[in-house]
Amino acid sequence: MPIITPIGRVVLSFLAAAGRLTLFALNGLQHCFRPPFFPRLIGHQMMEIGYYSLPVVGLTAIFTGMVLALQSYTGFSRFNAESAIATVVVLSVTRELGPVLAGLMVAGRIGAAMAAEIGTMRVTEQIDALTTLSTNPFKYLIAPRLIAGVLMLPCLVVVADIIGVFGGYLISVYKLGFNPSTYIKNTWDFLTVMDVVSGLVKAAVFGFLVALMGCYHGYHSQGGAQGVGQATTNAVVSASILILAFNYMITSMFFGS
Repeated sequence: MPIITPIGRVVLSFLAAAGRLTLFALNGLQHCFRPPFFPRLIGHQMMEIGYYSLPVVGLTAIFTGMVLALQSYTGFSRFNAESAIATVVVLSVTRELGPVLAGLMVAGRIGAAMAAEIGTMRVTEQIDALTTLSTNPFKYLIAPRLIAGVLMLPCLVVVADIIGVFGGYLISVYKLGFNPSTYIKNTWDFLTVMDVVSGLVKAAVFGFLVALMGCYHGYHSQGGAQGVGQATTNAVVSASILILAFNYMITSMFFGS
């Protein structure tokens, strides 16, 4: 029993946390589809998540495309398969690297900001004040962020896909000496609609996860400034782990067969 008790305590604690998170997510989703809505708040969150995240996502995508082209050339040149570089770059960026890297960058930037903002409101009793003023905190704070995350991360991924493929094009044409028209033709010939759609589905799920974890940890923060800092850290770490886990599940769903 002394050996089993700590294991059972950990399992029960994990199940309790998963149950709280599930109820929180269902409550937030419920308020996303029920009026009243706050278009001004949703627009503000869309600007924060989408527009202001463009620089970091764009820089990440272009350097990723460049490195991917260089590494692919290093490997494929051993087998005289340099012509496959364009295919590898476009499929890797649209299916995996674009959504995952954009999700991780947004988690580091927006998830932390959401957790800090809502956590500060919690420890300073501003959320309790909203309830006193007959304003539902889920309707006013959580739902706009969830909606904006689901809508804007696919837009960021589209931009990341284009910039990432362009980065591979720059390295392949101007450093490795590829023919520009041939490279573009190979890119278009092997790119399918399902490749792009799978990436956008991942992006929508990742956007929801980032917003959910930022809101959840901020909403349940306690203990003053130290609690807000802990909530911010937990939001980024948990969102990153969930992004990688759901990336595998969605990839298996689309391409597992």
